Amino acid sequence: MAAAPLAGKRVLITQADAFMGPVLCEVFAEQGAEVVASTESLREADAPAALVARCGAIDVVVANLALPAPSTPAVDVTDDEWAEVFGCLVDPLPRLCRAVLPQMVARRAGKILLMGSASALRGMKRASTYSAARGAQLAYVQALGVEMAPQNVQVNAIAQNFVDNPTYFPPEVQANPRFQERLQREVPLGRLVGAREDAAFAAYLSSAAADCFVGQVFPMCGGWVTR
Repeated sequence: MAAAPLAGKRVLITQADAFMGPVLCEVFAEQGAEVVASTESLREADAPAALVARCGAIDVVVANLALPAPSTPAVDVTDDEWAEVFGCLVDPLPRLCRAVLPQMVARRAGKILLMGSASALRGMKRASTYSAARGAQLAYVQALGVEMAPQNVQVNAIAQNFVDNPTYFPPEVQANPRFQERLQREVPLGRLVGAREDAAFAAYLSSAAADCFVGQVFPMCGGWVTR
């Protein structure tokens, strides 16, 4: 019987109780990973390094970072909103990577996968703060991925939208007829991407089968964007 794709891998999943966290934990465990599910806030500057120090050896980090997206018109965005969104989505990412990369580089093996957003790939009204933060994430992943590739550490991102998850598409949103109309109008797939479909792809990108991907951003959005 073939070994599970993530057998023997120790995987840290952040914000494991939000966004894609619960289903990621479930699918990664099914594929053989030892899942370290963190639910703590990474807002404080020293929190990511402290988390990595407590975890010890980590083969894969899944940076699952999320917050309810504000829908403020661009001219009304305050400095406080900008700082809050970037503080939740952007600032923890390099801190987390800086904390875990030394051990991965020393082993010449490791993966970092960002659960990002396709909102950075297509303009959306009343989403300037959120889209900018998600775009910063993707730019960082692309740059870091190229830099880490010679060390045999792969850094990639899933840029998702219209994926079933409780943070952005809770049941009450999905049941709204206006949302259903929007789904049919904007998403060629005609439905939300399933949570387990997304998590299975994340597991693949975290496995040895995906060693060839470097600094890549993969849209997962039912065709809402195609690049």
